[in-house]
Amino acid sequence: MKLFHQFVSGLRASACAAAAAAIVMPASSFAADLKVGFITSLSGSSSSLGIPYGKGFQAAVAYMPEVAGKKVDVVQLDDASDPSTAARNARKLIVEEKVDVLIGTPGTPSALAIAGVARELKTPFICIANAKLEGEEGAWMVTVPQPTPLMIQGVIEQMKSAGVKSVAYIGFADAWGDIVYDALMKAAPAAGIQVVTNERFARTDTSVTGQVLKIVAAKPDAVLTGTSGTPGALPYLALAARGYHGKIYGTHAIINPDFIRVGGAAVEGLIAPTGPVVVVDQLAASNPTRKIGLDFRAIYEKTFKTVPTDAFGPYSFDAWLLFADAAKRVSPKIQPGTPEYRTALRDAIVNSKEVVGTQGVYNYKPGQPFGSDQRAVVMVRLEKGQWKYLGK
Repeated sequence: MKLFHQFVSGLRASACAAAAAAIVMPASSFAADLKVGFITSLSGSSSSLGIPYGKGFQAAVAYMPEVAGKKVDVVQLDDASDPSTAARNARKLIVEEKVDVLIGTPGTPSALAIAGVARELKTPFICIANAKLEGEEGAWMVTVPQPTPLMIQGVIEQMKSAGVKSVAYIGFADAWGDIVYDALMKAAPAAGIQVVTNERFARTDTSVTGQVLKIVAAKPDAVLTGTSGTPGALPYLALAARGYHGKIYGTHAIINPDFIRVGGAAVEGLIAPTGPVVVVDQLAASNPTRKIGLDFRAIYEKTFKTVPTDAFGPYSFDAWLLFADAAKRVSPKIQPGTPEYRTALRDAIVNSKEVVGTQGVYNYKPGQPFGSDQRAVVMVRLEKGQWKYLGK
């Protein structure tokens, strides 16, 4: 058993209690050989993603409780879906808790805030949001989720095969919304698809009526959103309310049971890219991620007495696998808890080769944050509340 500390602040009472109970692990009296700082969102607008991340992380620890023959102490903090809190948490974990590595968090703005602290304090950061920093800015981080251009290319190929000639875009008014839009603008013209709108809204907004009226007036063949979690259902609900009957698409950031619950009939038929673990039981036996994907499902079910139904827990599970693989490659002569160890661990992480995870096979290079390739992409359609495999 491993020491798994959880510090939770400002949580809503009932939701907090449920989330905390789900991820607390029993403590033991020995001193840990390695120390991991894990940041996620147990409250706030990203909690519908952050809680699954926490469960996936706990499943990972249960799956591989020792790393490189060493005991592991995990300290977890809630960032409350706030970038400033995420940055403070990262600093606390490094300066006060003296962690060897940081792993987190669902929101792209919060992940970028953590990355800045990790770079400043020279601590490796395994990012489980879709965040991109290259060169020196990203020298201390790698990103687990698939690069957005890779995923959007899959969407564009599906659109083209369906005869789509025009697409409207609506996304969050933040870094994630920008990332998806930029990828769309690079991929769509080459496929002969015109992007006719660029509407935005805040994650905390409760209405997008104005934006959707502009989209409906543009008469697009399809709509793509750059959203995530439960707030990501808002545009689809508004489109349905306004009688839009065109094709609807999303990204891998909406593969979440709460999104399906909130979206209801309005998201039926939605097509999105995701990682192979979401439809692992529909994959060929030869798929390189099938075995670990099934292992993840088994340990998750054993831990939580239910099957996983989202794409987010697997990202934190894969982050643990990347950390474990890298730790095995650090010289045993270098002691954890030291600047030398953090540097050596960073070097091992950014040079990871063919690490098989639930969401793909990872290969990293220094200064290049993403490690996924085409093996990490499948296309799915939502049919009666279930994701059905369409192929790449």
